[in-house]
Order: sequence, then C-alpha cells, then structure tokens
Amino acid sequence: MCRRWLCLFVIPVFCTLLLTASIGICADPNSPASGRDAKPKPVPDINDHNGPTIALSYNSSTPAKNPTASFMYFIPLIAPTLVERETSTNNQQQAWIVSYEKKVTSESFYVNCELEMRGKGFFNNILDAQGVMAIYLPELKKGAPLTNGLDYIKFEGEGMGRIEVAGTIKGNTETVTQVDLCFNIRGQKSPVTIGLYSIAPKDGQYKYENKYNEIIARVATLTFKKCDGEPKMGIEVVSVNKASKPNSYMGRVKGFIVNFFLEPPKISKLGNDTMLDFGYALFKQKPSFTFPKANNIKENKPVTNR
Repeated sequence: MCRRWLCLFVIPVFCTLLLTASIGICADPNSPASGRDAKPKPVPDINDHNGPTIALSYNSSTPAKNPTASFMYFIPLIAPTLVERETSTNNQQQAWIVSYEKKVTSESFYVNCELEMRGKGFFNNILDAQGVMAIYLPELKKGAPLTNGLDYIKFEGEGMGRIEVAGTIKGNTETVTQVDLCFNIRGQKSPVTIGLYSIAPKDGQYKYENKYNEIIARVATLTFKKCDGEPKMGIEVVSVNKASKPNSYMGRVKGFIVNFFLEPPKISKLGNDTMLDFGYALFKQKPSFTFPKANNIKENKPVTNR
C-alpha cells in the first residue's frame, strides 16, 4: 500500500493501489478533523523507551508463547503516521516459534523458523488520516480522487507462518540483509488483511465519510531488506476482494495478478532496522527480543468482538 504506504491492486485499480497505499482516512489537513480523527493526541511517556518484550523459543517442546499483538508490534514502527490500535475484548491470540533451522557458511547464514498463530480475537492498526494527508495531499492533482487509501492493517484468526532470515559474514562481522515474514504456510489462510478505499473530494475537501470502493487485500508475505537509502517493504498478497464480497473466487485471481505490479512501499527507517535486528536475534538464538517504543501510537483500546 506505489508512493504511498501499503498500496495494493486490481487492473487498472491494482496499479493505482500500488501508487497510493500509504493513505489512510482522508481529510483536508487545513480543515477540522472528521470521523475517527476527531480525537486528542496523547502525550507520549518520554521516560518509557521500550516497547513489548517477546520471549523466543526454538523448538515445539518448550514453546515461548506471546500475545500476537506484541509479536506484530513492528506494524506501528514501520508506519509513517500516528496509529490507533484496537484489540478485541478477552483476546486470546498468541504466537510462538515451533521449529528452527540454521545454516552457516564462511560467507553467509540463513535461518528458517516456523511460527504458529492461535487463539480467538483480533487486533487492528488504523492509520491516522490527518498525518497521512498532510504528507500526500500535495501529490494529488486538484480535484482528483484519492484512490485506494490505506485504512487499516488487521490480524484476525489463526494460521501458520514462517520467518526467514538471510545474512552475510565478513570476518567477524555478521550482517542481516533480509527478513521475510510469511503468514500462509502449510495451506493455511493468512490472518493478515489490509483495508483500502477511495474518496472523491466534495467542495474541495476529502472526508473519510465519503469513502467508496472499499477493498480487502489478504497479505501473504512482507519483506524487509538492508539498504543505504530510504527503506521499502516488499509485499505479496493472496487475494484482493471488495469488502462486500471478502471471499470471492476472483479475489485470488486478482491477487495473483496484482503481485506482478506490486512495487515496494516506503517505510520508516526505525521499523526496517527493527526487523533486521529481530532477524539477528533469531540468528543468535537470543532468549528474547525487545522492540523499541513506537511513539506514534495515539491510542490503545479494547473493542467488542465483531
């Protein structure tokens, strides 16, 4: 969702999605906030420098289980705007590593971990509209519709995943060069979806309540790579559907086609570096990993299951 965050989509809509997926809820940054943006911005705790710590295990006999929301804490870290997080009440979602494989040569290393994701509930990361629009509105032509903006990234349900880490070794220096997160191995459906929509301006203003063409894209794989410049995140999708028909057969066909057009979207350097650091922790078989604090989380709230 491609100059914008996380764009995904259908010919020709597919290509447009790839160019605009960084956009979430829409509103004119010079006008009063509307929809869910009409919420006060909390003051971050400047004394709290750490995010959640997750326990890491490397076999199925002694699994170290973690709340899935903690395992997926990288989502707000890679986001370029404020993020509102919703978690279902009585959430039981957990994730843990069930297998571990490592290969090391004199010049490279590779790690393959299988990840089990179980438990009822969901958690949702909703992008802030005002921040996104302040960044991307200048790129739209006057009167042009905002197409396929990113609404949310949601984790709901269960599944099996895989974490792959690749790196190089030069002398005593070990460097992670790529981390892949796959959410749909062993024939199980990915529990990760992205919501998108379009908005046409009315009276010169873009407002979330005027959204249309709502789309749900199911994510297969996210890829993070070491780079010298501005980092980007690779995306592979499983399906692309209308929100009104989330399980249509054509959605898988569209998803297959979309992957030929997907261009990696820009993400924050902090989020990209964090994922490479996480990959290194797996390579060294560390007992735990602590995420840096995501200061762009504007609210954490429990919500009724839906």
